[in-house]
Amino acid sequence: MQLVVARIGRAHGIKGEVTVEVRTDEPELRLGPGAVLATEPAGAGPLTIETGRVHSGRLLLRFEGVRDRTAAEALRNTLLIAEVDPAELPEDPEEFYDHQLMDLDVVLADGTEIGRITEITHLPSQDLFIVERPDGSEVMIPFVEEIVTEIDLAEQRAVITPPPGLIDESQAVIASARDEEDEDGDGDGAPAAGKDI
Repeated sequence: MQLVVARIGRAHGIKGEVTVEVRTDEPELRLGPGAVLATEPAGAGPLTIETGRVHSGRLLLRFEGVRDRTAAEALRNTLLIAEVDPAELPEDPEEFYDHQLMDLDVVLADGTEIGRITEITHLPSQDLFIVERPDGSEVMIPFVEEIVTEIDLAEQRAVITPPPGLIDESQAVIASARDEEDEDGDGDGAPAAGKDI
């Protein structure tokens, strides 16, 4: 199975190094010297990592055969893709690969269904679950411990405790209340008037 582990950024210096946006919790394993990575677009690779170092908090990589700034800049925005055994799990039990989280049901602690994870977005500050609601709309859930309280892979669900305002459930409540009140179906929201017999 293929996993995106990084995106190449701008060239650094004149000797072929590039900055990378890391998209894996295990950069030392996936982005170490000697690693051979597929690319998207495919024509840019495969790329073999020759050296790696951290500079000013950013990971810099040099690839075999990339020797100058022009060649490095040509790789900008290329995705780096590692081949991973689907049965392989991260060493830390609190970490998950994206493929493990995709399609999990998202529920509140009381079991109320929120939706299903359809995408995971990796931002510099945190990761986000893109959750498709039953009505087809989407909501973004920050993947932080305070909000995502449990990931249960056996039950295929993520339990969340969202802060007020993160998930707008008022529409469903209002709609159901309106349906109950508008018993006569005339759209005015008032109950049907009683008929004298």
